[in-house]
Amino acid sequence: MKEMTQLQQEIRAAFPQAELRFEESLARHTSFKIGGPAEVMAFPRRVEELSEMLAWARARGISPRILGAGTNVLAPDQGVRGLILCTKGCLNGMERISDREIRVQSGVTMARAAVFAAELGLSGLEFAHGIPGTVGGGLYMNAGAYGGEIRQVAVRTEYLDMTGALHCLEGEAQDFSYRHSAFTGKPWVIVSGTFRLEPAPEETIRARMQELMAKRKASQPLELPSAGSTFKRPVGGYAAALIDQAGLKGCRVGGAAVSEKHAGFVVNLGGATQEDVLALIAHIQEKVKETSGITLEPEVIRL
Repeated sequence: MKEMTQLQQEIRAAFPQAELRFEESLARHTSFKIGGPAEVMAFPRRVEELSEMLAWARARGISPRILGAGTNVLAPDQGVRGLILCTKGCLNGMERISDREIRVQSGVTMARAAVFAAELGLSGLEFAHGIPGTVGGGLYMNAGAYGGEIRQVAVRTEYLDMTGALHCLEGEAQDFSYRHSAFTGKPWVIVSGTFRLEPAPEETIRARMQELMAKRKASQPLELPSAGSTFKRPVGGYAAALIDQAGLKGCRVGGAAVSEKHAGFVVNLGGATQEDVLALIAHIQEKVKETSGITLEPEVIRL
């Protein structure tokens, strides 16, 4: 058995009951299926445990990385040294707190949150049913699809700072805009979101979710690993259309390729590396700039 690193020894001693994985493959935790080993991945089961881990890390000068479902993340092939805190499937609570509001913890997938709302006869999260990320990730980047966005329904977000202290932002203080929120780029960990929804018949809500899922399946390469839309929507246009017009559908670097089905997606055809994806993104940006004069901004986040 490989000898444990100092960090692995110390966190195991500090949190003997916690779910900890050492040298865990990041490819198992990202939708791109790319990424080498993480020195330590921790899966806190409760907000209190997460808070304790943050305080422990800060006291030792450790800056942990935060990961949800990894659906918008590109991880390095060589892996990551240090501590990764993963919320997916851990901070997993959902509750109805009023006739029109639900509170959902950050590790719940957007799809599960949408189904939970539907079962309660609450409408407003239908757009989220096909989004594979977590509620935490959705709040972090103001996730949206088919005319819906998190900012339309999010009324309150709870988060921890790096000392482990709990805070809350409400209403406009959440600062939502296109693929952005008050949490974007901040050293905070979202732990829950409260959503205000509208009563509607469950069958109507489910019919809308099925309609949107059918559209998604028909137009997106869901059968291949990807991080969803590779680029943000540029002003006055759509990234997929610009990439298609540049003749880049099917363009390939190593195991990474521009999807033949939807040019806005870079997909992993098998064995793609982080460098393959980054090289392809750079090539797309260069060609689109040449043909349209527009510089595409990546939506994918490098871990």
